[in-house]
Amino acid sequence: MAARRSAILNVMTATAQKAARSLVRDFGEVENLQVSRKGPADFVSSADMAAEKIIKTELKKARPDYGFLMEESGAAPGKDKDTRWVVDPLDGTTNFLHGVPHWAISIALEHGKEVVAAVVYDPVKDEMFMAEKGQGAFVNNKRMRVSGRSHLDAAMIATGMPFKGRASSPTYPQELERVSAEVAAVRRFGSAALDLAYVAMGRYDGFWEWHLSPWDTAAGMLLVTEAGGFVTEVGGGKNPIYGDSVLATNQILHTHLNKLIKPTVARAVKTVTKTASDKAANSKDTATK
Repeated sequence: MAARRSAILNVMTATAQKAARSLVRDFGEVENLQVSRKGPADFVSSADMAAEKIIKTELKKARPDYGFLMEESGAAPGKDKDTRWVVDPLDGTTNFLHGVPHWAISIALEHGKEVVAAVVYDPVKDEMFMAEKGQGAFVNNKRMRVSGRSHLDAAMIATGMPFKGRASSPTYPQELERVSAEVAAVRRFGSAALDLAYVAMGRYDGFWEWHLSPWDTAAGMLLVTEAGGFVTEVGGGKNPIYGDSVLATNQILHTHLNKLIKPTVARAVKTVTKTASDKAANSKDTATK
């Protein structure tokens, strides 16, 4: 079944392709890029900024009243207060800057806090992942479906590991240990947008990560749900785009994978609560002395 691209998807895919041409040129000259640190282990390149500018210009030209939420330039409300673009011009920046050909452009259209259209484009492999709410998910005009695997011991799961400058779950090492012991393989490729696209395509059977930003997950989440998958926060919360974590799988494995991760989450919450309680008790004791 081929995708029927709406006018809005045509705008989004054409915009991603235009920005990609600029990024691909810079990727070929990655050693000569001007790079500045914007935080520990978190870089922004001249290529990243140039791509964001192209995307903003093209989308504003097509829909001038829509607002923006962009990784580099932040939020910019439009005349239409209910609708905005959520954009990561270069997801996988560290891969890009090291010459690793695994990065993507992510564009989502959000209406009333609900993502209604999504594009994730991998220029190196020329794979255009796209979806509209209620219309299914596609890669290069071919329908995508999440994997049909029902047992964790046959599953390949993707994750995003903690790194310097990025907070993570205090129990992540335990989570990784528990999951690794039960699945066929765990992978960390460094692009959440592509991780989610790969879940939608059935390449990965699941994905989880902590403390992502809306531009990391907005487009990919719609790809997964429109491909028949299930996306929540770790532990079952229903706000994976604006919450503190994301867990994406097919419908069958979601419960199993969540059970592996959730006990460590519960322990972390219990520890934090106990620590806060102890501090309060100590403060009270000190005050009465």
